[in-house]
Amino acid sequence: MSVPLRQQFTVAKYLVQQKLKGNKRYPLVLMLEPLFRCNLACAGCGKIDYPDEILNRRLSVEECLASVDECGAPIVSIAGGEPLLHKELPRIVEGIIARRKYVYLCTNALLLKKRIGDYKPSPYLTFSIHLDGNRERHDASVCQRGVFERAVEAVELAISRGFRVTINCTLFQGEGAEEIAEFLDYCQKLGVEGTTIAPGFSYERAPKQDIFIKMRESKQLFRDVFKIGRNRKWKLNHSSLYLDFLAGNQSYNCTPWGNPTRNIFGWQKPCYLLVDEGYAPTFKALMEETPWHKYGNSKNPKCANCMAHCGYEASAVEDAMRRPWKAAWTAWFGPRTSGEMAPEPIPEYELPTAKPRRAITIEVAE
Repeated sequence: MSVPLRQQFTVAKYLVQQKLKGNKRYPLVLMLEPLFRCNLACAGCGKIDYPDEILNRRLSVEECLASVDECGAPIVSIAGGEPLLHKELPRIVEGIIARRKYVYLCTNALLLKKRIGDYKPSPYLTFSIHLDGNRERHDASVCQRGVFERAVEAVELAISRGFRVTINCTLFQGEGAEEIAEFLDYCQKLGVEGTTIAPGFSYERAPKQDIFIKMRESKQLFRDVFKIGRNRKWKLNHSSLYLDFLAGNQSYNCTPWGNPTRNIFGWQKPCYLLVDEGYAPTFKALMEETPWHKYGNSKNPKCANCMAHCGYEASAVEDAMRRPWKAAWTAWFGPRTSGEMAPEPIPEYELPTAKPRRAITIEVAE
Protein backbone atom coordinates (compact mmCIF):
# COMPACT_ATOMS: atom_id res chain seq x y z
CA MET A 1 0.00 0.00 0.00
CA SER A 2 1.54 3.30 -1.11
CA VAL A 3 -0.55 5.71 0.99
CA PRO A 4 1.59 7.88 3.35
CA LEU A 5 1.58 6.86 7.02
CA ARG A 6 0.06 10.19 8.05
CA GLN A 7 -3.00 9.53 5.91
CA GLN A 8 -3.21 5.88 6.99
CA PHE A 9 -3.24 6.99 10.62
CA THR A 10 -6.03 9.51 9.99
CA VAL A 11 -8.20 6.91 8.28
CA ALA A 12 -7.46 4.27 10.94
CA LYS A 13 -8.40 6.71 13.69
CA TYR A 14 -11.66 7.53 11.87
CA LEU A 15 -12.50 3.82 11.48
CA VAL A 16 -11.91 3.13 15.18
CA GLN A 17 -14.15 6.08 16.08
CA GLN A 18 -16.96 4.69 13.93
CA LYS A 19 -16.64 1.31 15.61
CA LEU A 20 -16.67 2.84 19.09
CA LYS A 21 -19.81 4.78 18.17
CA GLY A 22 -21.46 1.55 17.03
CA ASN A 23 -22.03 2.82 13.47
CA LYS A 24 -22.72 -0.01 11.04
CA ARG A 25 -22.89 2.19 7.94
CA TYR A 26 -20.46 5.05 7.53
CA PRO A 27 -18.68 6.75 4.62
CA LEU A 28 -15.01 6.27 3.91
CA VAL A 29 -14.62 8.43 0.78
CA LEU A 30 -16.94 11.18 -0.44
CA MET A 31 -17.27 11.13 -4.22
CA LEU A 32 -17.86 14.81 -5.05
CA GLU A 33 -18.95 15.61 -8.61
CA PRO A 34 -19.25 19.40 -8.91
CA LEU A 35 -20.09 19.11 -12.63
CA PHE A 36 -20.68 16.59 -15.42
CA ARG A 37 -19.14 18.57 -18.27
CA CYS A 38 -15.96 17.05 -19.72
CA ASN A 39 -13.45 17.94 -22.44
CA LEU A 40 -13.25 14.30 -23.56
CA ALA A 41 -15.85 11.75 -24.69
CA CYS A 42 -14.40 8.39 -23.61
CA ALA A 43 -15.76 5.12 -24.99
CA GLY A 44 -16.46 3.64 -21.56
CA CYS A 45 -17.92 6.72 -19.87
CA GLY A 46 -21.52 6.83 -18.65
CA LYS A 47 -21.32 10.22 -16.95
CA ILE A 48 -21.61 12.79 -19.74
CA ASP A 49 -24.69 11.65 -21.65
CA TYR A 50 -26.79 14.66 -20.65
CA PRO A 51 -28.25 17.68 -22.50
CA ASP A 52 -26.38 20.98 -22.36
CA GLU A 53 -28.62 22.46 -19.68
CA ILE A 54 -27.43 19.70 -17.34
CA LEU A 55 -23.80 19.77 -18.48
CA ASN A 56 -23.70 23.51 -17.84
CA ARG A 57 -24.77 23.18 -14.20
CA ARG A 58 -22.26 23.44 -11.35
CA LEU A 59 -22.24 22.86 -7.61
CA SER A 60 -21.27 26.08 -5.84
CA VAL A 61 -18.36 26.35 -3.43
CA GLU A 62 -20.84 26.55 -0.56
CA GLU A 63 -22.72 23.44 -1.72
CA CYS A 64 -19.50 21.44 -2.07
CA LEU A 65 -18.16 22.36 1.36
CA ALA A 66 -21.55 21.81 3.00
CA SER A 67 -21.58 18.32 1.48
CA VAL A 68 -18.09 17.62 2.87
CA ASP A 69 -19.26 18.69 6.33
CA GLU A 70 -22.52 16.76 6.07
CA CYS A 71 -20.82 13.53 5.01
CA GLY A 72 -17.84 13.66 7.36
CA ALA A 73 -15.66 11.19 5.41
CA PRO A 74 -11.89 11.65 5.90
CA ILE A 75 -11.21 11.51 2.14
CA VAL A 76 -12.84 13.46 -0.70
CA SER A 77 -12.46 12.32 -4.30
CA ILE A 78 -13.38 15.14 -6.69
CA ALA A 79 -14.53 13.64 -9.96
CA GLY A 80 -16.81 14.57 -12.85
CA GLY A 81 -16.86 15.27 -15.75
CA GLU A 82 -13.58 17.08 -15.72
CA PRO A 83 -13.24 18.97 -12.40
CA LEU A 84 -10.64 21.43 -13.73
CA LEU A 85 -13.38 22.95 -15.92
CA HIS A 86 -15.01 24.29 -12.72
CA LYS A 87 -13.80 27.87 -12.34
CA GLU A 88 -14.20 27.83 -8.56
CA LEU A 89 -12.47 24.50 -8.02
CA PRO A 90 -9.37 26.07 -6.37
CA ARG A 91 -11.63 27.55 -3.67
CA ILE A 92 -13.38 24.20 -3.22
CA VAL A 93 -10.06 22.37 -2.81
CA GLU A 94 -8.75 25.03 -0.45
CA GLY A 95 -11.88 24.75 1.71
CA ILE A 96 -11.61 20.95 1.92
CA ILE A 97 -7.93 21.12 2.86
CA ALA A 98 -8.76 23.69 5.55
CA ARG A 99 -11.01 21.01 7.05
CA ARG A 100 -8.02 18.62 7.11
CA LYS A 101 -9.65 16.23 4.66
CA TYR A 102 -7.53 14.39 2.10
CA VAL A 103 -8.42 15.45 -1.46
CA TYR A 104 -7.93 13.33 -4.57
CA LEU A 105 -8.53 15.59 -7.56
CA CYS A 106 -9.34 13.21 -10.43
CA THR A 107 -8.46 14.69 -13.81
CA ASN A 108 -7.62 13.72 -17.39
CA ALA A 109 -4.85 16.35 -17.00
CA LEU A 110 -5.52 18.18 -20.28
CA LEU A 111 -5.94 21.44 -18.36
CA LEU A 112 -3.51 20.77 -15.52
CA LYS A 113 -0.52 22.55 -17.06
CA LYS A 114 -2.64 25.67 -17.49
CA ARG A 115 -4.29 25.52 -14.05
CA ILE A 116 -1.56 24.11 -11.83
CA GLY A 117 -0.64 27.60 -10.59
CA ASP A 118 -4.07 27.79 -8.91
CA TYR A 119 -3.02 25.12 -6.39
CA LYS A 120 -0.36 24.77 -3.71
CA PRO A 121 1.39 21.51 -2.79
CA SER A 122 -0.08 20.02 0.38
CA PRO A 123 0.02 16.63 2.12
CA TYR A 124 -3.78 16.80 1.86
CA LEU A 125 -3.90 17.24 -1.94
CA THR A 126 -3.26 14.58 -4.59
CA PHE A 127 -3.70 14.91 -8.34
CA SER A 128 -5.18 11.58 -9.47
CA ILE A 129 -4.45 11.48 -13.19
CA HIS A 130 -6.25 9.10 -15.53
CA LEU A 131 -4.07 6.85 -17.66
CA ASP A 132 -5.86 3.76 -18.92
CA GLY A 133 -2.75 1.92 -20.04
CA ASN A 134 0.06 2.67 -22.47
CA ARG A 135 -0.03 5.38 -25.16
CA GLU A 136 -1.96 3.40 -27.75
CA ARG A 137 -4.37 1.91 -25.22
CA HIS A 138 -5.10 5.17 -23.40
CA ASP A 139 -5.63 7.26 -26.53
CA ALA A 140 -8.01 4.60 -27.87
CA SER A 141 -9.88 4.60 -24.54
CA VAL A 142 -10.39 8.38 -24.56
CA CYS A 143 -11.04 8.42 -28.32
CA GLN A 144 -8.44 11.09 -29.03
CA ARG A 145 -4.79 10.97 -30.08
CA GLY A 146 -2.10 12.74 -28.10
CA VAL A 147 -3.88 12.67 -24.74
CA PHE A 148 -1.43 10.18 -23.23
CA GLU A 149 1.57 12.40 -23.92
CA ARG A 150 -0.16 15.48 -22.51
CA ALA A 151 -1.16 13.57 -19.38
CA VAL A 152 2.38 12.31 -18.84
CA GLU A 153 3.74 15.85 -19.23
CA ALA A 154 1.25 16.97 -16.56
CA VAL A 155 2.36 14.15 -14.24
CA GLU A 156 5.99 15.16 -14.58
CA LEU A 157 5.16 18.84 -14.08
CA ALA A 158 3.08 18.21 -10.95
CA ILE A 159 5.78 16.01 -9.42
CA SER A 160 8.43 18.65 -10.18
CA ARG A 161 6.27 21.25 -8.39
CA GLY A 162 6.10 19.09 -5.25
CA PHE A 163 2.55 17.75 -5.58
CA ARG A 164 1.39 14.30 -4.60
CA VAL A 165 0.46 12.46 -7.81
CA THR A 166 -1.22 9.10 -8.41
CA ILE A 167 -2.32 7.30 -11.57
CA ASN A 168 -5.91 6.08 -11.93
CA CYS A 169 -6.07 3.19 -14.42
CA THR A 170 -9.23 1.49 -15.68
CA LEU A 171 -8.92 -1.81 -17.52
CA PHE A 172 -11.06 -2.77 -20.50
CA GLN A 173 -11.48 -5.76 -22.81
CA GLY A 174 -8.49 -6.88 -24.85
CA GLU A 175 -5.68 -6.03 -22.42
CA GLY A 176 -3.17 -8.74 -21.57
CA ALA A 177 -1.25 -9.33 -18.37
CA GLU A 178 2.15 -8.52 -19.91
CA GLU A 179 0.86 -5.23 -21.31
CA ILE A 180 -0.61 -4.23 -17.93
CA ALA A 181 2.59 -5.22 -16.13
CA GLU A 182 4.65 -3.08 -18.49
CA PHE A 183 2.32 -0.14 -17.82
CA LEU A 184 2.70 -0.55 -14.05
CA ASP A 185 6.47 -0.63 -14.54
CA TYR A 186 6.15 2.62 -16.47
CA CYS A 187 4.15 4.21 -13.65
CA GLN A 188 6.97 3.31 -11.28
CA LYS A 189 9.48 5.04 -13.55
CA LEU A 190 7.30 8.16 -13.65
CA GLY A 191 7.80 8.45 -9.90
CA VAL A 192 4.14 8.69 -8.90
CA GLU A 193 3.06 7.95 -5.34
CA GLY A 194 0.92 5.01 -6.40
CA THR A 195 -1.49 3.57 -8.97
CA THR A 196 -5.12 2.57 -8.60
CA ILE A 197 -6.27 -0.14 -10.98
CA ALA A 198 -9.67 -1.76 -11.49
CA PRO A 199 -11.90 -3.21 -14.23
CA GLY A 200 -14.17 -0.72 -15.97
CA PHE A 201 -17.81 -0.63 -14.86
CA SER A 202 -20.32 -1.34 -17.63
CA TYR A 203 -22.31 1.89 -17.58
CA GLU A 204 -25.64 1.49 -19.34
CA ARG A 205 -25.07 4.87 -21.03
CA ALA A 206 -21.55 4.11 -22.20
CA PRO A 207 -21.21 4.58 -26.00
CA LYS A 208 -19.52 1.17 -26.38
CA GLN A 209 -20.68 -1.90 -24.46
CA ASP A 210 -18.28 -4.52 -25.84
CA ILE A 211 -15.23 -3.13 -24.03
CA PHE A 212 -16.04 -4.26 -20.49
CA ILE A 213 -14.45 -7.32 -18.88
CA LYS A 214 -16.60 -9.97 -17.20
CA MET A 215 -15.96 -10.77 -13.53
CA ARG A 216 -14.35 -14.20 -13.96
CA GLU A 217 -12.12 -12.93 -16.75
CA SER A 218 -11.10 -9.95 -14.59
CA LYS A 219 -10.05 -12.17 -11.70
CA GLN A 220 -7.90 -14.38 -13.91
CA LEU A 221 -6.37 -11.32 -15.56
CA PHE A 222 -5.39 -9.87 -12.18
CA ARG A 223 -3.94 -13.20 -11.08
CA ASP A 224 -1.78 -13.22 -14.19
CA VAL A 225 -0.71 -9.62 -13.61
CA PHE A 226 0.16 -10.18 -9.94
CA LYS A 227 2.09 -13.33 -10.83
CA ILE A 228 4.26 -11.31 -13.21
CA GLY A 229 4.68 -8.53 -10.67
CA ARG A 230 5.56 -10.73 -7.71
CA ASN A 231 9.02 -9.16 -7.27
CA ARG A 232 8.55 -5.84 -9.05
CA LYS A 233 7.35 -3.92 -5.96
CA TRP A 234 4.65 -1.89 -7.69
CA LYS A 235 3.15 0.91 -5.63
CA LEU A 236 -0.55 0.08 -5.82
CA ASN A 237 -2.81 2.52 -4.04
CA HIS A 238 -5.16 -0.12 -2.61
CA SER A 239 -5.58 -2.17 0.53
CA SER A 240 -4.05 -5.65 0.42
CA LEU A 241 -7.42 -7.39 0.70
CA TYR A 242 -8.94 -5.43 -2.19
CA LEU A 243 -6.07 -6.61 -4.36
CA ASP A 244 -6.73 -10.13 -3.07
CA PHE A 245 -10.39 -9.68 -4.05
CA LEU A 246 -9.37 -8.64 -7.58
CA ALA A 247 -7.37 -11.87 -7.79
CA GLY A 248 -10.46 -13.92 -6.94
CA ASN A 249 -9.47 -14.89 -3.41
CA GLN A 250 -12.19 -13.08 -1.44
CA SER A 251 -15.99 -13.30 -1.70
CA TYR A 252 -17.15 -9.79 -0.90
CA ASN A 253 -20.43 -8.02 -1.27
CA CYS A 254 -19.97 -4.37 -2.13
CA THR A 255 -20.33 -1.58 0.43
CA PRO A 256 -22.01 1.19 -1.60
CA TRP A 257 -22.41 3.54 1.37
CA GLY A 258 -18.63 3.50 1.83
CA ASN A 259 -18.22 5.90 -1.11
CA PRO A 260 -21.36 8.08 -1.24
CA THR A 261 -21.73 10.45 -4.18
CA ARG A 262 -22.86 14.09 -4.16
CA ASN A 263 -23.48 15.77 -7.49
CA ILE A 264 -25.65 18.45 -9.10
CA PHE A 265 -28.80 16.34 -8.62
CA GLY A 266 -28.24 15.59 -4.92
CA TRP A 267 -26.97 12.49 -3.10
CA GLN A 268 -26.89 9.68 -5.66
CA LYS A 269 -28.51 6.33 -4.84
CA PRO A 270 -26.92 3.91 -4.19
CA CYS A 271 -23.40 4.65 -5.43
CA TYR A 272 -21.16 6.52 -7.85
CA LEU A 273 -21.68 4.00 -10.66
CA LEU A 274 -25.46 3.51 -10.89
CA VAL A 275 -26.72 6.77 -12.35
CA ASP A 276 -30.45 6.08 -12.76
CA GLU A 277 -31.53 4.95 -9.28
CA GLY A 278 -32.65 8.32 -7.91
CA TYR A 279 -31.30 10.91 -5.49
CA ALA A 280 -31.70 11.86 -1.85
CA PRO A 281 -31.91 15.51 -0.70
CA THR A 282 -29.46 15.05 2.19
CA PHE A 283 -26.72 12.66 3.25
CA LYS A 284 -28.84 11.58 6.21
CA ALA A 285 -31.71 10.72 3.88
CA LEU A 286 -29.33 8.80 1.59
CA MET A 287 -28.12 6.64 4.46
CA GLU A 288 -31.54 6.06 6.01
CA GLU A 289 -33.84 5.78 2.98
CA THR A 290 -31.79 3.96 0.33
CA PRO A 291 -32.90 0.29 -0.01
CA TRP A 292 -29.35 -1.03 0.35
CA HIS A 293 -30.58 -4.64 0.35
CA LYS A 294 -31.47 -4.29 -3.34
CA TYR A 295 -27.90 -3.67 -4.47
CA GLY A 296 -24.81 -5.83 -4.85
CA ASN A 297 -23.52 -8.32 -7.42
CA SER A 298 -25.83 -11.08 -6.16
CA LYS A 299 -28.89 -8.87 -5.83
CA ASN A 300 -29.02 -6.60 -8.86
CA PRO A 301 -28.14 -7.44 -12.48
CA LYS A 302 -26.69 -3.95 -12.96
CA CYS A 303 -24.07 -4.84 -10.34
CA ALA A 304 -23.31 -8.33 -11.69
CA ASN A 305 -19.79 -7.71 -13.02
CA CYS A 306 -18.75 -4.80 -10.84
CA MET A 307 -15.38 -5.02 -9.08
CA ALA A 308 -14.73 -1.29 -8.77
CA HIS A 309 -12.79 0.03 -5.79
CA CYS A 310 -15.55 2.55 -4.99
CA GLY A 311 -17.74 -0.45 -4.13
CA TYR A 312 -15.31 -3.00 -2.75
CA GLU A 313 -12.43 -1.13 -1.15
CA ALA A 314 -14.65 -0.31 1.82
CA SER A 315 -15.60 -4.00 2.07
CA ALA A 316 -11.93 -4.93 2.12
CA VAL A 317 -11.18 -2.31 4.79
CA GLU A 318 -14.04 -3.61 6.92
CA ASP A 319 -12.69 -7.14 6.60
CA ALA A 320 -9.22 -5.92 7.56
CA MET A 321 -10.66 -4.30 10.69
CA ARG A 322 -12.17 -7.66 11.69
CA ARG A 323 -9.19 -9.81 10.68
CA PRO A 324 -6.03 -7.64 10.75
CA TRP A 325 -3.80 -10.71 10.67
CA LYS A 326 -5.29 -11.73 7.31
CA ALA A 327 -4.69 -8.26 5.88
CA ALA A 328 -1.11 -8.22 7.19
CA TRP A 329 -0.41 -11.70 5.77
CA THR A 330 -1.73 -10.67 2.34
CA ALA A 331 0.20 -7.39 2.42
CA TRP A 332 3.42 -9.27 3.15
CA PHE A 333 3.05 -12.19 0.71
CA GLY A 334 0.79 -10.60 -1.90
CA PRO A 335 -2.40 -11.97 -3.47
CA ARG A 336 -2.56 -15.69 -4.16
CA THR A 337 -2.24 -16.33 -7.90
CA SER A 338 -3.06 -20.04 -8.17
CA GLY A 339 -5.52 -22.56 -6.83
CA GLU A 340 -9.29 -22.37 -6.68
CA MET A 341 -10.95 -19.00 -6.61
CA ALA A 342 -13.39 -17.99 -3.91
CA PRO A 343 -17.00 -18.81 -4.85
CA GLU A 344 -18.92 -16.08 -6.62
CA PRO A 345 -22.29 -15.05 -5.16
CA ILE A 346 -25.24 -16.88 -6.69
CA PRO A 347 -27.68 -14.35 -8.18
CA GLU A 348 -30.93 -13.81 -6.29
CA TYR A 349 -32.51 -12.05 -9.26
CA GLU A 350 -34.10 -14.03 -12.06
CA LEU A 351 -31.87 -14.99 -14.96
CA PRO A 352 -33.17 -15.74 -18.48
CA THR A 353 -31.88 -19.32 -18.42
CA ALA A 354 -32.13 -20.21 -14.75
CA LYS A 355 -34.49 -20.03 -11.81
CA PRO A 356 -33.66 -17.70 -8.89
CA ARG A 357 -31.45 -19.34 -6.28
CA ARG A 358 -30.63 -18.39 -2.75
CA ALA A 359 -27.41 -16.38 -2.48
CA ILE A 360 -24.38 -17.83 -0.70
CA THR A 361 -22.15 -14.89 0.20
CA ILE A 362 -19.78 -13.73 2.91
CA GLU A 363 -21.07 -10.57 4.54
CA VAL A 364 -18.28 -8.23 5.65
CA ALA A 365 -19.95 -4.83 5.50
CA GLU A 366 -22.18 -5.07 8.53
